[in-house]
Amino acid sequence: MPSICFVCLGNICRSPMAEMITRKLVTDRGLADAVELSSAGTGSWHVGESIDERAAQTLERYGYPVHPHRARRFDPAWFDTTDLVIAADDDNYRVLLELAGRRHRSKVRRLREFDPEANGDLDVPDPYYGGPRGFDTVFSIIERSCRTLVDMLVQHSAPEPQALAGDEQTA
Repeated sequence: MPSICFVCLGNICRSPMAEMITRKLVTDRGLADAVELSSAGTGSWHVGESIDERAAQTLERYGYPVHPHRARRFDPAWFDTTDLVIAADDDNYRVLLELAGRRHRSKVRRLREFDPEANGDLDVPDPYYGGPRGFDTVFSIIERSCRTLVDMLVQHSAPEPQALAGDEQTA
C-alpha cells in the first residue's frame, strides 16, 4: 500500500485540503484501502489545531467531506515509511529536500507537478491571509492536481514508490 503525505507550512489549509480531496477521490475510485494518506506542516505553530474554518467551508461547499484533523509537524523519520511526500510550494519543497537528505530526496515532489494547468508555476499559494476567493482558487489547484495524482494511482493500481516519486533531484 503506497503512503502519501501532503505537506504545507502549518498543516491547517493546503495540506489537509489535499489529503481530504485525495481521500474522497481514491474512495470514489475504489482505492480507499489501497492508499495511505496523511498531511503535515513544516512549521510547528499550528500543531494540534483543527483545519482552518475557511478551508473546511470550501471543501464542504464543493462536496468534499471534512474529516477530523489535528495539525502536526512533519517528522523526518516518516521518510522511512512514506513513499511520496508532496509539498504545497517551493519553500516547503526545499525544507523537505533538506530533511530528506540524499537517501529520500526522490520521494519529495511538488503538488502542482501533477497539475495539468501549472504552466511552470509549481506553487500552491497560501490562502491563510487572504479572503474566501483565495480558498476557492487554492481548492481548484489542489483538486486538479489530486485528480491527476489519483489517475496515476489507478493506472499503476499498486505503484512502487519509484512509480510516482521523481527521479533523483538536486537542490
